[in-house]
Amino acid sequence: MILLENIKGKKLIGNALKNYRRKKKILSLLYENDTLSATFLSKQIGVSLPTALSLLKDLGASQLVEVRGSGESKGGRRPTLFGLKRDSIFVISCELGRFRGKIGVYNSHNGLVAPVVVIQTSIDDDDLVDKLYAESKHVIDDNGIDFNNVYAVGIAMPGLIDSKEGINYTIKKEAYQNVAERLRSKFNKIVYINNDARMEAYGEFVFGEAKGYKNAMIINWNWGVGLGMVLDGKLYNGGSGFAGELSHIKFVEDGDLCICGKRGCLETEISAYVLINRACQAVEQNRISQLTEKFKNHEKEIRVQDIISAAKLGDELSISLLNNVGQALGKALSNTIQLLNPDIIVIGGLVSEANQYILNPIQQSINQYCLEQISGNTKIVISNNWRHSGLLGITAKLFQKLFSDMNK
Repeated sequence: MILLENIKGKKLIGNALKNYRRKKKILSLLYENDTLSATFLSKQIGVSLPTALSLLKDLGASQLVEVRGSGESKGGRRPTLFGLKRDSIFVISCELGRFRGKIGVYNSHNGLVAPVVVIQTSIDDDDLVDKLYAESKHVIDDNGIDFNNVYAVGIAMPGLIDSKEGINYTIKKEAYQNVAERLRSKFNKIVYINNDARMEAYGEFVFGEAKGYKNAMIINWNWGVGLGMVLDGKLYNGGSGFAGELSHIKFVEDGDLCICGKRGCLETEISAYVLINRACQAVEQNRISQLTEKFKNHEKEIRVQDIISAAKLGDELSISLLNNVGQALGKALSNTIQLLNPDIIVIGGLVSEANQYILNPIQQSINQYCLEQISGNTKIVISNNWRHSGLLGITAKLFQKLFSDMNK
C-alpha cells in the first residue's frame, strides 16, 4: 500500500522510491485540488503523460483514486479527470478542551462521516488515549468503515507542545507527556499532535475566515486565551514549538494567581471563567440585572451563553462585563499587532459569540494603543465555524503528513 510503504523502517531505492514519491505527490495534489487531469498531474510531477497515467492506474488499483468524468476540451479530446475516492482514506481528528474532548472521523474530502462525538476527558486524564480509541472505534464500526482504511490519528490539545516529537509538556505526569508515542502504541497509525489554538488557526487559514490571507492571528477565547499565527502563509510554531501563549503574558502587576503558577496573566483577566466569576459576584451583590433576577441564590449555574443572551436583551451589567474583557483583549492584541502587522485577526471560542459586544471594545482599545498606520488595515472578524476549525485544522495536517514523502 502506497500510504504505508515508506514507514516502519522499510527502505525504498531507485525507481521504487521515485514512483513512491510521485504517487504521494499525486495524492497530495488531488487532496488540495479535488479533481485534476492526467496532463496537469504529469506536468506537476515532472513526468510524461503515459507515466502519469500508469501511476494513476496503480493508485486506482489500490482503491485510492477514481475517474471523475471529463473536463472541458481545449481543442482536442476532453481530458479525463481524476480524484481521491471518498470511501478509501480516513483519519481520526480529536480536539481537547480543558474539560472535554471532541472526536471526528473525516474522509479525504474533509467530510465528516458521522456527527462529532463529545467525551468527558482532559489532557491529564490517565485514560485519555483509551477513551479516544474506544469512541473512535464506535464511530468507525457504526459507519461500516474498515479500520485498515483509517491511516492517521491526531489531537489538537492545550499545552506547551513539541509537535515534532509529539510531546505535551503541560501534562502533569511526565510518563504521559509523550502523547504521540501513546497514540501510536494504541492505534498503530500515523500520528500528529499540536496545540489547540494553532490547529484552530490552521483550520481558519485553510477553510475559514483567514483563507486567502498570508498573515493572520486567530484567537481561541475560551477558558484560556490561545493564539495561533500564520506568518507569510505558513503556520508559525516558534523555535521550540511553543509560540502563541497569549494567555500567559503578564497583564496586571500583582494580579490573581494563574493556573500556570504566575500572577497577573491575561487569562486571569479575560477568560470565560473570569467572566462567569464576575457575573456571579455581581448577582451575589444584588446588582440590578436580568442575571440577578434569573440566578439569585443559584449563581453557580451562570454560563457564558447566559451573559451574552442578557447583553443582547440590553442588560447593562452583562454589556459592561463583556465590554471590560473586550477592552482588555484589545489592549493585549495591540502589542502583537504592532509586532506582527497581521492582515486579519479571527476571534473564536465561547466568548466570541458575544460578537459586537466584544468586537467594539476590542477595536476601541486597538485604536487607543496602536499606531493607526499599523492597525488601520487589520481586519477583525468573528469566526463562523470555530467549533469545528480545530478539528479541520488537525485533519488538514494529518492528510499533509499522510501524503508527504516521508513519515516518522
